[in-house]
Amino acid sequence: MNQPNLRSDGRLSCDLRPIKIFVNYLDFASGSALIEMGRTKVLVAASIEEKVPPFLKGTGSGWVTAEYAMLPCSTEIRTPRERTQGRISGRSQEIQRLIGRALRAAVDLKALGERQILLDCDVIQADGGTRTASITAGCVALALALKKLVDENKVSQFPLTNLVAGISVGLINGQLYLDLDYHEDSQAEVDMNIVETDSGQLVEIQATGERRSFTRKELAAMLRLAHEGLQSIFEIQRTVLKKKSPFFHILDKKIKK
Repeated sequence: MNQPNLRSDGRLSCDLRPIKIFVNYLDFASGSALIEMGRTKVLVAASIEEKVPPFLKGTGSGWVTAEYAMLPCSTEIRTPRERTQGRISGRSQEIQRLIGRALRAAVDLKALGERQILLDCDVIQADGGTRTASITAGCVALALALKKLVDENKVSQFPLTNLVAGISVGLINGQLYLDLDYHEDSQAEVDMNIVETDSGQLVEIQATGERRSFTRKELAAMLRLAHEGLQSIFEIQRTVLKKKSPFFHILDKKIKK
């Protein structure tokens, strides 16, 4: 189904946008990562808090959560800061819950202990795929923060159980496309966001028939294409972390062949 087809930026339909991840981008965060996926840029900072939400007190289990925001000039038309509106938009709430769920799937919360890691995800520039980019960069920032806990002897084992990442797939004029930019996303008949672990487990599937319904065969094809693209993203995550520290060679042993 996925035949070569050049896009406006010269990619084939099955190609990812160029991806760069810069680790420890911020000095004061416990872990941070700036991701560039084409023109989309997201900065994620991880903070460690020695407390958990009330429902986890006394359980010995930790928590991972996220906040998501778009900076005013991240879009062509200025996006007002949500705090000036007096409330967080439904879209932002939905996205930050998605990010939190995705990153908790990568962590042994019991090994984390009764502490919380908060991921602040700020979209610097938006050109499609900001939620999946936040998850991909968030996992890197999270890994760096968890290593800090190991270095400070606050945990007895590295709590990260898997890498996790996300990617978008869409159907445009019946053609499958991987990693949609904003223009492609706005044209998609069907669009999907897929979150997966590097052991091949699905964490989340968000699929919507924007302009038409879709078949199970098309769903299976979209899942296959996303899985193939995510393998390249996992390799980028591993590479940048291992360049930062030999400690992260531990991630190679976590991959289930």
